[in-house]
Amino acid sequence: MRLLRTHLSVSLLAGALLSHAQQASPTAAPAATAPTATGVAPTSTLAVVSPEVHPDRTVTLRYEAPNAEKVTVSIEGDAKPLAMAKNAQGVWETTTGPKVPEFYGYSFSVDGKRELDPRNPVVRPNLLSPTTVLHVPADAPQPWDLTDIPHGEVTHHVYYSKLAPKDGYSADRDLYVYTPPGYDAKRKQPYPVLYLIHGFSDAANGWVEAGQANLIFDSLLRDGKIKPFVVVMPRGYGTMEMIERNPRPPALGVKNQQTFSDQMLHEILPMVEARYNIARDPAHRAMAGLSMGGGHSQYTGLNHPEVFGYVGMFSAGITSTMDIRGKDVPAATYDAAFKAMLPNAATQPPVRLLWISCGTEDALITVNHGFETWAKTNIKGNVQVRDTPGMHTWMVWRDDLLAFSPLLFQ
Repeated sequence: MRLLRTHLSVSLLAGALLSHAQQASPTAAPAATAPTATGVAPTSTLAVVSPEVHPDRTVTLRYEAPNAEKVTVSIEGDAKPLAMAKNAQGVWETTTGPKVPEFYGYSFSVDGKRELDPRNPVVRPNLLSPTTVLHVPADAPQPWDLTDIPHGEVTHHVYYSKLAPKDGYSADRDLYVYTPPGYDAKRKQPYPVLYLIHGFSDAANGWVEAGQANLIFDSLLRDGKIKPFVVVMPRGYGTMEMIERNPRPPALGVKNQQTFSDQMLHEILPMVEARYNIARDPAHRAMAGLSMGGGHSQYTGLNHPEVFGYVGMFSAGITSTMDIRGKDVPAATYDAAFKAMLPNAATQPPVRLLWISCGTEDALITVNHGFETWAKTNIKGNVQVRDTPGMHTWMVWRDDLLAFSPLLFQ
């Protein structure tokens, strides 16, 4: 299977762009020369800067739409969109309260139509709903910020999946591999490996572009909190029908999970093991993911303890043939659903670690709590659970990655 390789520095570039652009003054440059999110210069000559991050960590957002009747802005982590007011020049504006230092995705609604910020060149990619991004810096750099420390490499591989279902949807696939600073392809002891899976609607680059995962691993290594390990981030769709079909019938989620598991075990693992100096035993293999990727990690990781010794579920989108998403699901229904997903749990060898976390304000927390209760009784080994403050957001998942990673390969 042929692999194409490119080295990425997109996260580093994005950090530099954000640091410079989002602290400029509102009249720093004519808008006619500022690139938009799509790379097309706006026609207005107004000097409109957006976003503008203030020293007190409030943020002013602006959108020029003189003929619009209503404009709001939705910011990642906020429960409701913020109303905006129009000034005499036709520019809509709002200023947030102080924000916790972080990266935030945001988008505007202009008379009900979703729009990116045309004054901000930094866009978080997504297969269904890309967002523009604002960075609120801290007094001291955060683990996901660009700093002058040794950095690992992120390599992009493109391939054609021979195991993708013949269902009329694309079999083109890709994955990203993070190798730590000083990675030695000839090291006598193979590197431990984490297979890290994105969520629904993200692409394979989700953990790098939105999660800043490579910078987080660099920071954890610098601080001595983790051992050097390789991270493989594949595209998490067994079938691209999962993305391209709308509406999606419930059975499609099960198909997507099962076909991805087949590709993970019989295509992705052999491919990267042939290319990289990585371990091939469960004591040095982990699988984790967020949302859909958390469901993949549950299904594939826990059904194959002979492959993965460590499993992490971040706000997991738990997929079942049964309806288990409500708030009042009986314990017997959970028991039947989880036994159907993991039929050999009672007889399998123990996991080294099953780590389950979900945002306290996430709609998925009920089913995750249900699985936590079931797992403590039915999964052998070290089962750890926690609730992470927040919603279904990258702020929660970055925090999860920071907490989970130091527990690996100890």
